[in-house]
Amino acid sequence: MGSDEIILLVEAAQDIRNGGAFYEQRQDGLGAYFTQCILSDLESLKLYAGIHKRVSRSIYRLKSKRFPYAIYYRVKFQTTYVIAILPVRGKPLKVEARLSSSD
Repeated sequence: MGSDEIILLVEAAQDIRNGGAFYEQRQDGLGAYFTQCILSDLESLKLYAGIHKRVSRSIYRLKSKRFPYAIYYRVKFQTTYVIAILPVRGKPLKVEARLSSSD
């Protein structure tokens, strides 16, 4: 499938900043590495958007390659909208609530 354009919603951009800050507190430079890895995962959506597991009627989940995070997105026409980037070890009800407001 793939995508011509990837749009990162404000909430998803904040998720990246929050994750980067979390990892930076753990080790110097790890926050920047986290951000680079997530951006690389997002870039892969240009080729692979729409092939990942569906978690709802219209939302897909891409698991990050290097960190325990998942990227939740929706594909509309040839555009991918990134809704959230959340830890997979988080609280499932919190993830579900966040996604239901975007579905």
